[in-house]
Amino acid sequence: MNIEEYDNKLIVVKYGGNAMTSEELKAAVLDDIAELSQGAYVVLVHGGGPDINAMLKKIGKEPEFIDGLRVTDEETIEVALMVLAGKVNKSLVNMLGARGVRSVGLCGIDGGLIQAKLQDERLGYVGEITEINTDLIDDLLAKYYVPVISTLGCDEKGNTYNINADTAAAYIAGALNADYLLMLTDVPGVMKDINDPASLIPELKLSEAAELKDKGIINGGMIPKVDCCITALSKGVKKVSITDGRVPHCIINQLTGEGAGTEFTKG
Repeated sequence: MNIEEYDNKLIVVKYGGNAMTSEELKAAVLDDIAELSQGAYVVLVHGGGPDINAMLKKIGKEPEFIDGLRVTDEETIEVALMVLAGKVNKSLVNMLGARGVRSVGLCGIDGGLIQAKLQDERLGYVGEITEINTDLIDDLLAKYYVPVISTLGCDEKGNTYNINADTAAAYIAGALNADYLLMLTDVPGVMKDINDPASLIPELKLSEAAELKDKGIINGGMIPKVDCCITALSKGVKKVSITDGRVPHCIINQLTGEGAGTEFTKG
């Protein structure tokens, strides 16, 4: 398969992890986005956890987590807003612009894009998504812009929430009826043996994914990622892949069948 086969298709890319902290990998990811956006409609959804941690430490605050989710008090949500919607988001827009890509930086608060409610009082301002409003994304895509979205949300009272980027990408891709959701992670994909890259499972049907979770083969930090893939498919995304963001040009490789990730289908 060549990349031209995705012309006029809608591709959502979730970008995070080590691929955001290495300048070399960041350049490769954005080169791939630039190439893909020449024919396809692309939406880039990003996290920025390491940048938030770095800023918290600068102000003398130690990051705190419960069950892998960031505890987000009032001071932390201010930092998250500043870092995600400011530093990280605008840096990506700037780097895409240097590659000739017309992009616009958004966060989930803009246009009420990501509506959310309090997920768990213990976590503070961490949000559970209640609704995705795609009007702003649709308008930008119609004018051939690449929306670059940081995953903050809001409620009708004006509260701001930190949203898990994998979850946000799944919901946004579903609301857009995307043709493909590509999740960049820090692992090759779903493996039968976490210590053996050769045990990678290249394709999984939804029923098989549920079975692997029951058997404990899909476990730990991979469970929420797989759940996001299942959510995206259930909400209307046609195909979803988890691929290794630590490998240069993983996006183009995965889309053209040369990647080494795991592709999920409804089956």
